[in-house]
Amino acid sequence: MANYFGTDGVRGLANGDLTPELALAVASAAARVLASHDGPGRRVAVVGRDSRASGEMLEAAVVAGLTSAGADVKLVGVLPTPALAYLTDAYGADLGVMLSASHNPMPDNGIKLFSRGGKKLPDGIEAEIEVEIDSGWTTPRPTGAGVGRVSAVADSAERYVAHLLAAEPTSLSGLKLVLDCAHGAASQIAPALYAKAGAEVTTIGAEPDGLNINDGVGSTHIDSLAAQVRARGADLGIAHDGDADRCLAVDATGELVDGDQILAICARTLHERGGLAEQTVVTTVMSNLGFHHAMREAGIKVLTTGVGDRYVLEALIDKGLSLGGEQSGHVIFTDAATTGDGLLTALRLMSTMVSSGRSLAELASIVCRLPQVLVNVAVSDKEMVAASAQVQAAVADAAAELGERGRILLRPSGTEQLVRVMVEADSPERAEALANRVADIVRAV
Repeated sequence: MANYFGTDGVRGLANGDLTPELALAVASAAARVLASHDGPGRRVAVVGRDSRASGEMLEAAVVAGLTSAGADVKLVGVLPTPALAYLTDAYGADLGVMLSASHNPMPDNGIKLFSRGGKKLPDGIEAEIEVEIDSGWTTPRPTGAGVGRVSAVADSAERYVAHLLAAEPTSLSGLKLVLDCAHGAASQIAPALYAKAGAEVTTIGAEPDGLNINDGVGSTHIDSLAAQVRARGADLGIAHDGDADRCLAVDATGELVDGDQILAICARTLHERGGLAEQTVVTTVMSNLGFHHAMREAGIKVLTTGVGDRYVLEALIDKGLSLGGEQSGHVIFTDAATTGDGLLTALRLMSTMVSSGRSLAELASIVCRLPQVLVNVAVSDKEMVAASAQVQAAVADAAAELGERGRILLRPSGTEQLVRVMVEADSPERAEALANRVADIVRAV
């Protein structure tokens, strides 16, 4: 069986790895698998995309795949991934399909699938879809009235904005914001949202042409946002990625406020208001050790998962918790979202600034980040290399050397033939030296 799904859906070079034929196969297989679980009845799917030019091509293929399997399709156009997840639930749909490669460069694209309720598909369902793709269509195809129908939904963006403003009604009046939309899916909706919330908004990276998504802008390219914040004397900057499921920020001096710091601010705010379930926040193994120290000092417990917001969400649901996220800027508030929502995160971060009367720099100072170095090593067999005795011994030696002053994490990439070596230490030089030492052993295996 081929492995089509990575840590966040099916992703690859559009019209290269991710062809229209594959998109059609994934969509029709997903509809058939969900039908086999849900029993008889007509399925409804919601389909959205980010601003990539290839999304137009792949949308057509996905719609063909879904309708050929008898599913009716609601097209919502260019919207953020969290909007697609919300609308899948709001419309009572059986399936949501988002065409996006998130923060990846423009030539890539991806297919993210959501089940009823707007939740990402479990690993087991993805595995069933992979089997279905490889085995081909073995049951009779719908014909006549059994073929799915397609309709465009005109008010999707307005409905999502209303949901966000209801979820965070605090006025942002008096807050001066510079917003970077990455020329992506939030380019129209995010500026309008923050302005409706009361902020004074200056926008950059909000002129998508199908080819410029994430190109020198967005959450993976913070420098231009930081410069604009300083030049305009703004209170903060907010950066989204191509599909706006992430939120990173910069303070008034242009200093980065990363996902760990944003999560810590939100966790402490909820904790102080009595809204942090079980006094626990969920994060991944990539979270900086400084985050853990900050949460311990605030009296908040930390539950750690593997890398990927889907695993954060699984832990939140399994334990009945209210908040989790990743260093990359995915933050999940289970009272109002079923996936990482960069727009909701930004609203709640700015709301905390307003209600506390504190600057973003003051709020972010709760986390004292340890210097962190990440080295990606290309290998031929990532699982074999990561599990080798030599590599494991090198990791153990480095961990012993660091003691309580840092940590080392080695893991295979979820999407590429890479082994990632991450070291945190009490100085950048120490972190870099240990990371490179272990990386050299990885290369030699």
